[in-house]
Amino acid sequence: MPATTVETLEFKSELRQILDIITHSLYSHQEIFLRELLSNASDAIDKARFQALTTPELLAGDSDWKIVLVADPAAGTLTISDNGIGMSRADVIENLGTIARSGTKDFLANLARQDATNRPELIGQFGVGFYSAFMVADGVTVVSRGAGETEAVKWRSDGQGEFTIEPAERAARGTDVILHLKEDKKEFLEAYRLKQIVKQYSDFVEHPIVLGDDTLNSMKALWLRPKSEVTQEDYNGFYRQVSGDFEDPAKVIHTSVEGTLEFKELLFIPARSPFDMKFGEPKWGPRLYIRRILVMDHCEALLPPYLRFIRGVVDCADLPLNVSREMLQHNPLLDTIQKNVVKNVLKALGEMKTDEYEKYVTFYRELGSVLKEGVARDRANRDAIADLLLFESLKTERGSLTSLAQYIEKMPEDQKEIYFLTGESRTMVERAPYLEVFKEKGWDVLLLTDPIDEFVLPSLTEYKGKTLKAADRSDSLAGAEENAPAKEQEEKFQPLFVKLTGALDGVKEIRLSRRLKESASCLVSDEGAMGANLERLMARAGRADEVGVSERILELNGTHPAVQGLLELYERAPEDARVVSHARLLHEEAVIAEGSRVKDPAELARLINELLVRDARG
Repeated sequence: MPATTVETLEFKSELRQILDIITHSLYSHQEIFLRELLSNASDAIDKARFQALTTPELLAGDSDWKIVLVADPAAGTLTISDNGIGMSRADVIENLGTIARSGTKDFLANLARQDATNRPELIGQFGVGFYSAFMVADGVTVVSRGAGETEAVKWRSDGQGEFTIEPAERAARGTDVILHLKEDKKEFLEAYRLKQIVKQYSDFVEHPIVLGDDTLNSMKALWLRPKSEVTQEDYNGFYRQVSGDFEDPAKVIHTSVEGTLEFKELLFIPARSPFDMKFGEPKWGPRLYIRRILVMDHCEALLPPYLRFIRGVVDCADLPLNVSREMLQHNPLLDTIQKNVVKNVLKALGEMKTDEYEKYVTFYRELGSVLKEGVARDRANRDAIADLLLFESLKTERGSLTSLAQYIEKMPEDQKEIYFLTGESRTMVERAPYLEVFKEKGWDVLLLTDPIDEFVLPSLTEYKGKTLKAADRSDSLAGAEENAPAKEQEEKFQPLFVKLTGALDGVKEIRLSRRLKESASCLVSDEGAMGANLERLMARAGRADEVGVSERILELNGTHPAVQGLLELYERAPEDARVVSHARLLHEEAVIAEGSRVKDPAELARLINELLVRDARG
């Protein structure tokens, strides 16, 4: 008989906050607690099955895998029992006393800003599935015995901030979760209600879920069945089980690959960004099965990070079962499977874009930023990913999107390149002085306002034979030679530019512009140099010191009255201090137009006031 020493411990502070939310908030799907506890039980059995492959003696020969539900109306308890891997005392304290997720604080801060009626469904989305029991129970008891352990452990809590640990007895490995149901939650003791919940949420759990003499779930491995035998309702139910999502998936990918390597995949493209991608650093990759045995919950080797939103299952009979998960991750067969999986996912996205465009746009607005990462990371599939990209442009209505293929299709004959401009908002970008010549010529320009564009677009230098060019670069006007200033005009301005060289901070060169039609000045970067928008992004990320500030080229509009006035002032009085002052104003004007901050606002104000006073006095 084990000792009866009882130890009282406190939940970690972040878990106490989440428990308070669970206990005191109204969730629209309270029955979800059963799905979560059944999922945990199924995972425990999967772990035991996998461990039995290399260490069969730990499992004592018991392989009648099942999950048992016991409803006791007299005691007011619902028990969920499994014969899975079980937990030791240390496991219980670690698994039931804390949440080891890096994004917990961010999540709680976000949740605190929302009213109770607008909170997201927390359960099943943030590693807190077990604690959903406190939505329906005012006390929870867990009795667990780990595989290979001689003694069990009992955990108890009312969800108010503390839990107790003490030795216990259990005949064999596994876990019992005993819910002491609240008075108004006794519906979860009714057999019909339990059957209904299991059918809705857990029908595809692979191990029998038993209530009395009845097995409540079908245990269908959907990915092993022909597509013709699977309904959309089946797919939706399975997706909700593997993802924890409450919405239906945007698209299903169900394929069977045969040949030298055979595997089956059942993957899902979500309609919106998965919850766990918004907080912390979620693991990615589909569940990996080998001959229906779950080997890994997240096999990262099967999907690149830019497809981390994909959920689902891959089952391959050709992979070895008798190796560790770590060794399996480096099996070269996984590389072959990944290539096929990625190809099928990108093909499915392309089909959705072509056949269900509005649905694709909804998906893209949520997850397009993640998908774009593939342009920089996946050279082999760069063209296929580029086909999936969507952007706003000068010629699209606000909120509408165009593809690169559509952009090329509408290019006039004299336009040879694809032009884009990055910035913080459409309003700011489409008013930028760089676009004046493009508007005049009727050329379209992609307006890129997603911060990730700055980091991935340099990797997409060409699309279908057309070079991509930033509109704010010094050599970005191929095909617009007719806008070049006359040689005589350039010669006329040259002495002024020589005088100003070195007088303007951050300016490496001054020249007449062929892109400006209305504005007096703008700043451009050399091809390959860092642009102003990227510099701002790096500064906000605290990395300004790493990249420094690139020197720009100041372009002046030789036909603009302000620029002509500067030239006339210089020609009358080359040494007049106002020559440099007025040039600084034109430079600061260009800094503001590109979306950057002037370095000395007080000096800018002084120069403006000086001009105003002079103008007022005639």
